[in-house]
Amino acid sequence: MRKVYSRIESIVGNVISVRAEGVRYGELAVVGSRYGDSLAEVIRLRGDEVSLQVYAGGRGISTGDEVRFTGNPMQVSFTDNLLGRVFDGSGKPRDNGPVLTEGLIEIGGPSVNPAKRIIPRNMIRTGIPMIDLFNTLVESQKLPIFSVSGEPYNPLLARIAMQAEVDIIILGGIGLKYDDYLFFKDTLEDGGALSRTIFFVHTASDPVVEALLVPDISLAVAEKFALKGKRVLVLLTDMTNFADAMKEIAITQEQVPSNRGYPGDLYSQLASRYEKAVDFEGAGSITILGVTTMPGDDVTHPVPDNTGYITEGQYYLRNGRIEPFGSLSRLKQLVNDTTRDDHRSIMDGMIKLYANYRESQEKKSMGFRMSEWDDKLLKYGELFERSMMDLSVNIPLEEALDLGWKILADCFGPEETGLKTDLIKQFWPREAVR
Repeated sequence: MRKVYSRIESIVGNVISVRAEGVRYGELAVVGSRYGDSLAEVIRLRGDEVSLQVYAGGRGISTGDEVRFTGNPMQVSFTDNLLGRVFDGSGKPRDNGPVLTEGLIEIGGPSVNPAKRIIPRNMIRTGIPMIDLFNTLVESQKLPIFSVSGEPYNPLLARIAMQAEVDIIILGGIGLKYDDYLFFKDTLEDGGALSRTIFFVHTASDPVVEALLVPDISLAVAEKFALKGKRVLVLLTDMTNFADAMKEIAITQEQVPSNRGYPGDLYSQLASRYEKAVDFEGAGSITILGVTTMPGDDVTHPVPDNTGYITEGQYYLRNGRIEPFGSLSRLKQLVNDTTRDDHRSIMDGMIKLYANYRESQEKKSMGFRMSEWDDKLLKYGELFERSMMDLSVNIPLEEALDLGWKILADCFGPEETGLKTDLIKQFWPREAVR
């Protein structure tokens, strides 16, 4: 028999405090007010003083309301019926569908034991040349997309969700504008990908505490599907909103702030989510791709700065493109030697020539005399940006490699590319006249 406590000691924003015994960290409670019942989670224990964050917010709660502890942590239903459904940050349906109560699982569990992991070895194809060819996404990888507000990172995630060669997509929206939520829903529905997608969406108008639940719910469900042999891609947007929600709760609890007001455990909180990426021996995998917006395009901001130490590279989204310089998939070397013989050479050679194009572009802008080589580089750079960097380009890897050879042949002679002779003999376009 669980005790019912009828006195709330304090109410500060979304956080309430009661005096109780036999309560554990992370335990759920039901707060009964005149407006109905609200779920709350234990977030701090100090002697017999228990602090709880109320998912629906503290508005309407009075000090005389009842608090009843359930004895269980936060749970979410796990079943194949989740596919094609849309839920809010606490796991309640947003799509007017039935409430799912079967197969409840706990959220926020520990990361997978390293002994149960295998070395990443499979490519995830997306149809986007700047990812597939130049910064390959690898199964069980954890990667952020560093961006600024206004960049098309949500349309990029939607394209990846539609085109990625995985079994299940789990989309976790944190602080989404309602328009962005509808965009995701409509895009995936029109693209026929909704049937393999699960949404956990926290919008900007929802209680801030629910923002903290979205990654945990998404990853708990992903882990169960992965153990059933499914290749799961978890898309999170945006992890800066997640960190800001942590900061707001920490301020409410009067914690001593760290860098720029964020809590001192920001690194470990982010790491505990990203480290859920895994490839199980004999089962499926979890791959995590999360947007991290950088206030003021400042990569030293605490959220992207800490994220960079946790993840295995990053994608930089600038001016509507994935920037070739700064973007890095550290695990691409594990897979791009097994795709096609020319993959690594084309990847390295084209980026090297693009770097030379940037130098020639700078010379031209400063009024220097342009050589014949500079003219070739300028032509090459324009073709590269239009045919490869444009995010609207949608072609498979093999076609992207063939296109790379064609761009090189249109701008340079074989001897000017710096590529190996045996590769040139095998892949150089036969219709190119040099």
